[in-house]
Amino acid sequence: MKSKVSQDEKAFQASIAKAAKVIQEYAEKDTFIRVVSHIDADGLAAASIMSLVLHRLGTFFRIRIGKQLDETLIGELTSEKKSLIIFTDLGSGNLDLIMEKLSFNDIIVLDHHEPLDIFFPNLYHINPHLWGFDGSTEISGAGLAYLVSKVLDESNLDLASLAVIGALGDMQDQAEKRMLTGLNETIVKDAINSKKMHVENDLIFYGRETRPVHKALAYTTTPYIPDLSGEEDKCLGFLVNLGIPLKENGRWRSISDLTIEEKQQIFSEITKHLSTRKYPESLALSMIGTVYTLKNEDRWTPLRDAREYSSLLNACGRMNKSGLGVAIGIGDRGVALAEAQTILSEYKKTLAKYLDWLIRTPRNIDRLNNINVIDGSGIIDELMLSVIASIVTSSNFFDDAKPIIALTNSDAEKVKVSGRIPLASREKGLNLGHIFQEASVKFNCRGGGHDVAAGAEFPKGLENEFIAFIDQKIGEILYK
Repeated sequence: MKSKVSQDEKAFQASIAKAAKVIQEYAEKDTFIRVVSHIDADGLAAASIMSLVLHRLGTFFRIRIGKQLDETLIGELTSEKKSLIIFTDLGSGNLDLIMEKLSFNDIIVLDHHEPLDIFFPNLYHINPHLWGFDGSTEISGAGLAYLVSKVLDESNLDLASLAVIGALGDMQDQAEKRMLTGLNETIVKDAINSKKMHVENDLIFYGRETRPVHKALAYTTTPYIPDLSGEEDKCLGFLVNLGIPLKENGRWRSISDLTIEEKQQIFSEITKHLSTRKYPESLALSMIGTVYTLKNEDRWTPLRDAREYSSLLNACGRMNKSGLGVAIGIGDRGVALAEAQTILSEYKKTLAKYLDWLIRTPRNIDRLNNINVIDGSGIIDELMLSVIASIVTSSNFFDDAKPIIALTNSDAEKVKVSGRIPLASREKGLNLGHIFQEASVKFNCRGGGHDVAAGAEFPKGLENEFIAFIDQKIGEILYK
């Protein structure tokens, strides 16, 4: 995707150096530092990176994780003593609130979402969009946190793998063979040079090294494979019918244990499976790509594969266990990992339940002129909404390339909405982040995000007006 302004990597690196200098100065003064980050995998990876960096600097700090940066969270921060506040993976779309309520603090924002055009003297705003980079595909919030850590100390090279995990959690692997590119590519090289990561091409199944083949197939939801994802018994029968030995010396085989011929056989049969259900060949092809393996992690845990690691972090955040995710990120491999694996299992089952509901309940889908709308009110938990929207989008759930807008209840008074643009429509000039920002002004709410993925929260009762506005704005761009 082409950048909106010319890339200026020198100025971008200079801004990172300024932020690193501020952190260094606060650490040398032994002054308390606050870190605020998002609940998703990228946000938790970013928070983990900052935790390790500040710990290594020997300074006092606190990590706070939030589902969004709104008036409530800002109010809590306002009530505390003046300090340096570092926002990771959020903040760029809320600079107005930050300036109004928190500008008596020194503020560092390390965010990759579409930014508001707001500046104030003690703001250090590091956002790739400001220097012509694409924040939706070239670098994540965790990536920005890592680049700052690298300037602080070259020995922080060992944190590069966490930045890769954050980027994969944000589904930035959009290049051919699901590679990470742009600024992320440099971070991947650092992860390899740190001896912590190995990169190769293979089948991208969830649990490719850790789970029996049939479970790995059942746990794969990106892409979502109808009649197989979430269905262990059906996956077992599917593989038995192929005649592939599932055990060796009494032990279940994993995807990584299979021969090339066996992998080709599985891929070919899944392609046929999808074809009979009228799904495009591209969906099957998305199951083959770049695999990022964490060499220092135990082969029999979900931390071995970087995508699985990101899914584990996402599960912790989405299942309201963000602190557990940060504990994993900073290195806890004891009780925390065991608990996180249980959370991950519950998370996967919840995802499968929601997707099965969606397939079997088409009345909750509205096909408007320019968008497809999924109404999960009363069914889909607000913390899971963006995940469902992403899976539906990447799995070609709809037979057209219209943007997908999903909504559900946030609480008794608010509605959460999440929007995604399918890959086939990403060259049409749409920018959901801008559209959602415009909607937030019109409906007096909070909204924004990336060009291809955005979200908002608005007062209950405005559902029809909000959706109609989004539909209209997208139509104006598509048919201008």
